[in-house]
Amino acid sequence: MKVFGQKPTPSAWFGLVVMAIFLVVAIFTPWLAPYEESANIGGTWDEPSATSWLGGDQIGRDMLTRIMYGSRMTIAVALAITSLSFLIGIVLGFISAVLGGWVDIFFTRLLDVMLSIPSLIFALIILGVFGSSIPVLILTIAVIDSTRVFRLARALGMNLSVMEYVEAARLRGE
Repeated sequence: MKVFGQKPTPSAWFGLVVMAIFLVVAIFTPWLAPYEESANIGGTWDEPSATSWLGGDQIGRDMLTRIMYGSRMTIAVALAITSLSFLIGIVLGFISAVLGGWVDIFFTRLLDVMLSIPSLIFALIILGVFGSSIPVLILTIAVIDSTRVFRLARALGMNLSVMEYVEAARLRGE
């Protein structure tokens, strides 16, 4: 089977299978988990056993169940960060490429400033100022990751804006 004209490598198939398993587990956790999310099933820090495959936590909850329920939040946050990062990067990159002038200069200088600060330090500063709630965390990481998408989208927009059909449309007044 060819995808985009290329045959996927075994490592790509392995990654797809692992991601599919994680998604299935995250979606069907309420039916797959051996216990309820906050059910106490044993003592504190129980060893792994037949009833609790990964043991218990400090309150006596099943660790496998906790990991399965936690995967739902983890995948949701990662999906939100990736979507928002691409949205911010593509929109601002295309705006910068199409409008040019002072808008392009402003966005590229802002990007240079963001890239000059190490990502972890920048994230810690933002989280220290605005708090560490989930929405602030998502927005912070999305803004930091959107820098790479912005650069690609701006470069693509700049290449498209000098194509002959775009120049012809501008000459017609479009």
